[in-house]
Amino acid sequence: GRQGVAAAPPGLQYLLEPLHATVHTQRGATATLPCVLRALPRNYRVKWSKVEPANYRENIIIITNGLYHKNYGPLSQRVRLRHGHRYDASLTITDVALEDEGRYRCQLVNGLEDESVSLTLHLEGVVFPYQPSNGRYKFNYHEAKRACEQQDSRLATYQQLYKAWTEGLDWCNAGWILDGTVHYPIINSREPCGGRLLLPGVRSYGARDKQKDKFDAFCFTSALQGQVYFIRGHLNFKEAGQACRNQGAAIAKVGQLYSAWKFSQLDRCDGGWLADGSVRYPITTPRQHCGGLPDPGVRSFGFPSKELRTYGTYCFEGK
Repeated sequence: GRQGVAAAPPGLQYLLEPLHATVHTQRGATATLPCVLRALPRNYRVKWSKVEPANYRENIIIITNGLYHKNYGPLSQRVRLRHGHRYDASLTITDVALEDEGRYRCQLVNGLEDESVSLTLHLEGVVFPYQPSNGRYKFNYHEAKRACEQQDSRLATYQQLYKAWTEGLDWCNAGWILDGTVHYPIINSREPCGGRLLLPGVRSYGARDKQKDKFDAFCFTSALQGQVYFIRGHLNFKEAGQACRNQGAAIAKVGQLYSAWKFSQLDRCDGGWLADGSVRYPITTPRQHCGGLPDPGVRSFGFPSKELRTYGTYCFEGK
């Protein structure tokens, strides 16, 4: 091409290749997925869709012909075209939700010539392993999915679990992730976890029977719309919930505590009740008398008797 005019990548006549194929965001934010035309064909439509990993289907989000547009599906209330200029077909998503994570496609439909660019929306967040009060390996896939959602999170994607492993997640129990496969992340190889000879990594059991097979869950959550705080006291589980409600708050969910730990650096040495009946505390600065563990993290005392009056409570107040 002439100097100063970038050559179109092979196969793309009308769409510009995105400068960054991944857009980073957090829950509650507004994110824009770029899709810009280099020229306007005579009759064209731009179709945005989301690629669902669980079944490889594409769900249409919005279709425009430059003048009019129509929104589709569960995202329709929260999406619009940015339209910064006449060549701009970028998609803006407001109030980003956990389930917005994933791959999007901007497709130019122009008679016979279709072309598209792919973009990934990546939420900053935290992955945590989750098991219920009755012990390990109790969830089939659907129960795992529901359990994460009840804790203000969702089943993690493989990318999210892998990233968490690179950041230090080391967990010996296998858990479901969003696509229906089962994994466990190991940093320190040890006897009960497949032996000392195996290299560190995200170990995989592959796809399992979603009805019959039982494992733990790996949940993912992102930034909070609100705050988590601690109330001192010697409260049983019922009193803990009441103490939060008295202040116009609710007893915090596990995902909310992890989010406050990750995004607000919540750091407390005190065990507190959470909504699922577990007792936990968040440590960002490890120190001698706080569980004595060398790494930051959310520590768990498991699920004590709900009658015990030993702990305070963590409350969540929404914005």
